Amino acid sequence: METPGIYPTTPGGLTRSGSHSNFSDYDESFPPLDRLTFFDVLENLALPQHFERIQERVRKQQKKIQQSSKIAKDKVVEEWRRRVPPPDEQLEKYRKRMRESVDRINRRWSDAKSVTAREKAAFIGGVLNILISGYLIGAAPEIFHYWYTAQLVYFMPVRWYTYHKIGFHYFLADLCYFVNFLMILCIWFFPNSKRLFISTFCLAFGNNAIAIAMWRNSLVFHSLDKVTSLFIHIMPCVTLHCIIHLLPDALLAERFPAIHTIKTSLPSSPEHYSLRSMIVWATVPYFTWQISYHLLITVRRREKIAAGRPTSFTWLRKSYAKNPLGRIVLSLPSYLQEPAFMAIQYSYALLTMLPCPIWFWYRWASSAFLLSVFTWATYNGATYYIDVFGKRMEKELEALKREGEVRCSRPFATKTRPRTLSR
Repeated sequence: METPGIYPTTPGGLTRSGSHSNFSDYDESFPPLDRLTFFDVLENLALPQHFERIQERVRKQQKKIQQSSKIAKDKVVEEWRRRVPPPDEQLEKYRKRMRESVDRINRRWSDAKSVTAREKAAFIGGVLNILISGYLIGAAPEIFHYWYTAQLVYFMPVRWYTYHKIGFHYFLADLCYFVNFLMILCIWFFPNSKRLFISTFCLAFGNNAIAIAMWRNSLVFHSLDKVTSLFIHIMPCVTLHCIIHLLPDALLAERFPAIHTIKTSLPSSPEHYSLRSMIVWATVPYFTWQISYHLLITVRRREKIAAGRPTSFTWLRKSYAKNPLGRIVLSLPSYLQEPAFMAIQYSYALLTMLPCPIWFWYRWASSAFLLSVFTWATYNGATYYIDVFGKRMEKELEALKREGEVRCSRPFATKTRPRTLSR
């Protein structure tokens, strides 16, 4: 049993501790009056300035948001205007493109009809060359070899300069140029050499003449390059035809005794060359050229050829890559491709020499052969004019027609697809 204390009890609701505890629960953030300081009073007096600073920051933030919204709105409007231009502007763009298309066609048409002064001169020279050559063949064949030599003196420096300028000068070591060199030797230095004449004749009427079809030589009068290529391949044949078949016997015996001896020899004579002897003696200069070409070009210039300098071998390998024979050569290892190419080239030369006795002994057969070769070159020239100039103009007109149809169907459509807004 508990015993009451000696001190009187105090009512719980009137204690100081209880009164202080209730006041703190009412507002803990407000300091009691006995704890207020002078700085607390100053802080309460600065509240209006604090509110003004807060309001100023809020106004600046609102202004910044408004400016950002305006910039975004302007971007959207500008992008929309750019994506959908007004009809007048779109119509002006369409007219401008139409004028550019018509001007481009006019320039192409002008290029096709009125070429540069050099090409005009080449065109005139090509036409006069045909005219003068035809006249000399019919009226004065005894001076045709002078005409051939004069043209060779002109064409070869031009060909060397133009090919060296564009990096094609390795083509100048091809067999066709070597045949022209043999022609000069026959005409001016060794007119008594029967074997040289026979070998030159076989290479000219064989390899050179058939190469017009193989290399796609064409009679394009305004192109000095194409006229020169055709001259190099066909003129040795025409010159030999004039010397062998058109010169009188007396002049032939005086000026070219080797040809006269062969033509007047008996069939049983060793000087009456048969097909076998023609091929044998034509093979001698051919192998001389082939070995020299291989050593001087293929071997000594191997690095430059590998770097991209074109030769007849690289050109044929690229041009006939889809040909069955070309695929066979390209399927071989790289070190065997060049020997295979040389073997094919010699086989081709032998095949072209087979009808050479016919061209040598029969005048009309030789004339028909030259006429067919020249017709082939003329056909290639006509194809060039039609395909290059005609097709080019046709493509321009078709492009202009398609553009006009698109514009008529969608007069205010933009040319390019509009860009979307970046996120």
